[in-house]
Amino acid sequence: MDELALLRRIDGTLDAYVWPGGYPIYYLDREDNVLCPSCAAKEGISSSITQWGINWEDNQLACEDCNKRIESAYGEE
Repeated sequence: MDELALLRRIDGTLDAYVWPGGYPIYYLDREDNVLCPSCAAKEGISSSITQWGINWEDNQLACEDCNKRIESAYGEE
C-alpha cells in the first residue's frame, strides 16, 4: 500500500496531522503546488496528489488553492 493511501480516510478526506507527533501535513500535486489537506482531497485534485510532507518551520507556507496558511510544527517558537 502506498503512503498516500495510508493518509486517506474512509470518507475521502486526507489527514492534516501525522501520528505520532501531531505534525502538520501539506500535500503536493503533479505540478508541485502546495495544498492543504482540504483542498488536496477535492474531487479532481485528489487524483493528482503525488507527495506529502511535514511543515516543520515555514510560517509563510500556504495552500495554493485556497490561500489558507498551513500551520508549522516549530516555526512559531
